[in-house]
Amino acid sequence: MARRTTAPPPEDFEERIVDIDVSSEMRTSFLEYAYSVIYQRALPDARDGLKPVQRRILYSMSEMGLRPDRGHVKSSRVVGDVMGKLHPHGDTAIYDAVVRLAQPFSMRLPLVDGHGNFGSPDDMPAAMRYTEARLAPAAMLMVESLDEDTVDFKPNYDGQETEPTVMPSAFPNLLVNGTTGIAVGMATNMAPHNLTEVVAAARHLIKKPDATLDDLMRFVPGPDLPTGGTIIGLQGVRDAYESGRGTFRMRAKCVVEQITPRRKGIVVTELPYNVGPERVVAKIKELVNAKKLQGIADLKDLTDRHKGLRLVIEIKNGFIPEAVLEELYRLTPMEETFGINNVALVDGEPRTLGLRELLSVYVDHRLEVVRRRSEFRRRKREERLHLVDGLIVALLNIDEVIQVIRSSDDSAQARTRLMEVFDLTDVQAAYILDTPLRRLTRYDKLELDSEKERLTEEIAELTGILSSDARLRQVVSAELAEVAKKYGTPRRTVLLESSGAPRAATVELQVADEPCLALLSSTGLLARTTDASPLGDEGDRSSHDVLVSAVRTSARGEIGIVTSLGRLIRVQVVDLPILPPTASPPSLSGGHPVSEFVTLESGEAVVGLGALDPDGPGLALGTAQGVVKRVVPDYPANRDDFEVITLKDGDTVVGAAELESEDHDLVFITSDAQLLRYQASQVRPQGRPAGGMAGVRLDGSARVIFFGVVDPARESRVVTVAGSSTALPGTQVGGGKVSDYAEFPPKGRATGGVRAQRFLKGEDVLLLAWAGPAPAKAVSATGKPVPLPEELGRRDGSGDRLTHTIGAVGGALGAGGPVTAASAAAVAPDGSVPLEGTLALDASEVADTPPSTNGSTPGH
Repeated sequence: MARRTTAPPPEDFEERIVDIDVSSEMRTSFLEYAYSVIYQRALPDARDGLKPVQRRILYSMSEMGLRPDRGHVKSSRVVGDVMGKLHPHGDTAIYDAVVRLAQPFSMRLPLVDGHGNFGSPDDMPAAMRYTEARLAPAAMLMVESLDEDTVDFKPNYDGQETEPTVMPSAFPNLLVNGTTGIAVGMATNMAPHNLTEVVAAARHLIKKPDATLDDLMRFVPGPDLPTGGTIIGLQGVRDAYESGRGTFRMRAKCVVEQITPRRKGIVVTELPYNVGPERVVAKIKELVNAKKLQGIADLKDLTDRHKGLRLVIEIKNGFIPEAVLEELYRLTPMEETFGINNVALVDGEPRTLGLRELLSVYVDHRLEVVRRRSEFRRRKREERLHLVDGLIVALLNIDEVIQVIRSSDDSAQARTRLMEVFDLTDVQAAYILDTPLRRLTRYDKLELDSEKERLTEEIAELTGILSSDARLRQVVSAELAEVAKKYGTPRRTVLLESSGAPRAATVELQVADEPCLALLSSTGLLARTTDASPLGDEGDRSSHDVLVSAVRTSARGEIGIVTSLGRLIRVQVVDLPILPPTASPPSLSGGHPVSEFVTLESGEAVVGLGALDPDGPGLALGTAQGVVKRVVPDYPANRDDFEVITLKDGDTVVGAAELESEDHDLVFITSDAQLLRYQASQVRPQGRPAGGMAGVRLDGSARVIFFGVVDPARESRVVTVAGSSTALPGTQVGGGKVSDYAEFPPKGRATGGVRAQRFLKGEDVLLLAWAGPAPAKAVSATGKPVPLPEELGRRDGSGDRLTHTIGAVGGALGAGGPVTAASAAAVAPDGSVPLEGTLALDASEVADTPPSTNGSTPGH
């Protein structure tokens, strides 16, 4: 095996070791690095508001001809051109700058028109090979007049190209678009502003150079963020405008809406600057999972490119949306703090600038740009005028000019002889020799005279601008006004003054557990009141609905909905909409249909409400086949849907009501006009699985059409409507009768009762029946009032012809009376059980049908 050896160094090799001081070398290297970062990367120039990479991007795209009226090109092509010619750094940094210049949520006035996925506040943009770009219309304001010697140029990094040291910048880009950057030992963070407001302030400063900060803040009251939102705390904004540093709070723009018929929600349409919806969603989910934020039921991000930002935060019933919103502001990025640090380069030196200094630097820069542009344009016009004068001399002496040229040996001699003969300059003589003969016509003479006149006027105008500072300021001000008119947009951010006091919760987070009434109307609407005051027969009910049930409960309690199939469905009271407390009588037009709270089977209808009070006497039920049951209130706490009675085949529940006393009467009214009343104490309470006991004896094919609870101590009425069993449901008006409840004697349970109405010719069945506290009121199926006949003195008399079909009947629940009401139900030939009730309420906007799934109409 060969052994590897190291050759000795040559004899003339001299080892060179340089001793240096490490601290000195570190200090020097760090200072050079810091200088490079501050001046070549992180801080913008106060004149055009651009960092070096941004300036190079706009200049390179302008040189490439990527103007707004041209097509887009691949972003990678732009990045490659910038990196190869002007910016010797990584392509990632250049592309990040291109992306920011194109993002409308980052720039108040974007300078790059991007095509493709340029990202969002939460997501990264697509790779540069997938996106395209060109200059935006506003970017042309930054590069216009760049070829008119308006700014200085310097060599690029390798000396083969040149680049502008600053852009002409026809609008105050630094204030309009803001910037952010982290240098070494310093940083900058500037908020965007509204173009129209900034231009107005700049024009005011041009007109009055000694304007104060208060004068300028009349035009620029505060930042105008691209994402809108609300700024709270203008004292911090003033501090920033005065000293260059200050803070303010940004809040999301939110509104509380009724997002579903049952629930309210907070809709977020604008977020603070640099805050994305995914960040807000993630924070809310984290807080909800950690149980640090209560009251939120659901959160949906419905943001799209057509409607824009839309976060829907669904609030649980029982929580106050405004209080939840305050918690969202306190705990989530829906409220953020923005720290202004106006650091920019002025004459190559980092400085912290207030609003007046920023505007002054820009105005001085713009005055210099317009002055240099005017000098350039005057110089070009003077040169052109000099040539035009020479051409005019040649045209006036065209024959002599041709003779001089033909007699000359070469062009140099011809130029010299033309200068001697016609007293021309070298430039004029050379231009005459280069001019084609076809340009030396009589028509061209007229054109040259016109051009000379125009050039003379333009030179005089430019000379006037250059010789008068006031005229120069007028030109700059007029150009700024034109820019604001063309590119200005309305303010997006709302400014709110803040008292500076710490925030405190002004309202409780949850709804207070106060007593209230839960109401069910005959048209199938559920609602609750704001207190538990008894409802009386007050006011004129020219347009009303009637109640099926009204039970006493509390705002954070539970009630049960009893259906015709013997089911009891648990519902949270706080889910029910609140009726206006000033309504007299209360209006259920703001209620919500039962179908939004429960799902009913085919042929099933709601017949009443239960309070679910474990210490109360319980529910009383009556069925179409004459069964009565008092339910022991041992309702299961872990189930939301359970049976309260076992029904026989073909039987249905026609009425359900909460008992308040065993001294109250249970009342049955049958289809063959029999009424039976007896005390509730005659019925023994049974457990939920029990099938009840005999409540009324039925003859033949008769069925129970009404079951309810009546307080015998109160003045009550009985309303019956007779008709023909062969008529189609809802097509006959029938004969109605109103009787005093005291006319009907009580009898024993399971007996046949007494006659409630005598049938006339053509009548063989009761279409509708009701018993309850006086006075009785009737409504149609749509809730419109229907007049009842006068009260008849005897219980077994016949009825009077009605004017309209009755859908439901109700009475008053006055002071001192029960707060529960029994429901009335008429069994239609198809077996459906529609809703009727006991209290008249306003229902001018309620639905036309009850909450039964088979579409039956109350009161056939």
